[in-house]
Amino acid sequence: MTRSTTEDLLRELAPQVLGTLVRRHGQFEGCEDAVQEAVLAATVQWPTDGLPSNPRGWLMTVATRRLIDQMRSDNARREREAATAAEVAPEEVPDTDDTLVLLFLCCHPTLTPASQTALTLRAVGGLTTAEIARAFLVPEGTMAARISRAKQRIKAAGSSFSLPTGAEREERLRVVLHVLYLIFNEGYTASSGTELHRTDLAREAIRLTRMVHAQLPEDGEVTGLLALMVLTHARRDTRTTATGDLVPLDEQDRTKWDRELIAEGNELVKTSLASPALGPYQLQAAIAATHADAATAEETNWAQVHALYLILERIAPNPMVTLNRAIALAETEGPTAGLALLSTLDDDERMVGHHRLLSVRAHLLESTGATGEAYEHYRRAAKSTASIAEQRYLESRAKRLKS
Repeated sequence: MTRSTTEDLLRELAPQVLGTLVRRHGQFEGCEDAVQEAVLAATVQWPTDGLPSNPRGWLMTVATRRLIDQMRSDNARREREAATAAEVAPEEVPDTDDTLVLLFLCCHPTLTPASQTALTLRAVGGLTTAEIARAFLVPEGTMAARISRAKQRIKAAGSSFSLPTGAEREERLRVVLHVLYLIFNEGYTASSGTELHRTDLAREAIRLTRMVHAQLPEDGEVTGLLALMVLTHARRDTRTTATGDLVPLDEQDRTKWDRELIAEGNELVKTSLASPALGPYQLQAAIAATHADAATAEETNWAQVHALYLILERIAPNPMVTLNRAIALAETEGPTAGLALLSTLDDDERMVGHHRLLSVRAHLLESTGATGEAYEHYRRAAKSTASIAEQRYLESRAKRLKS
């Protein structure tokens, strides 16, 4: 069994086991730690010893033993059982999947929105503390402490392991959707490393969102988020070359886009836009559908894209939305108009030195013929991203201007 196959399976099973363990024993913090230790043991043993006949039961057995060890503070026993965990008979685990309940638990109202998101990414999404720290632009130690405090606050609150109701459920659902959105984004464009994307995370985000959608099919934003994910994921195989180099949207081979996913996404967009309220995920899905409908980059309805970003900017102001609107504006009114809109972000501390702002400005400067300035911005952008694939692409753009 390969390491990647093991990781895919563990990403699916871990939240299920955690949900069952919390339902049985409470103590979210201890249960989460125990499951993480069981996952680590599986990562080491399964590729070497082979997949157990009941992987979920194996994880439950090992996690339960780890939890008992934690309760007894018996480090010696922990070491002995770690060595013999593979020989333990698999424990029976109910077929019910408590992942949705776990998602809502991680979005407990006693936590700040940032802590809710971080804890969910850790316990359900399977991101490492380092990956979450990069998503929030904070040091890893700070994020580790935040996650630990979040688990302790849930324990202190004595929250029951059940779905909330009424207004509380609606409020926590919005946090859940934001978390799933972050997981997908990390999978679609990894914040660091040699690979542009992490398909395992993107697929996991889609899987979890499908699960939420199955429970709440009438919610327009849930439907919109699922539509956005599948439409974006449909382009995954065309975003890099065979050697892993980034291919921008306007240069991708659209004949290789996943038409099945696009058809599904378009239907979901139609359903989501028919709901009485309009939210940011529905609008982003509509933008993705507009790109998917264009057989070539030249046929993109940029006026429609710009109009959708303008609405999105009004209902959910965000510097990244403004940045994307600048790209669309440049396509409809020229690069100078796009650059003028970008200049409104220069004083936003969230965007200072951000590689996306630098790279978009470089592209628009290049379009105006200001190749010297474009070269400098491409170089600065390359130095500002931790993604090796993005670095290579931006360096290649800069090099092309000097050749």
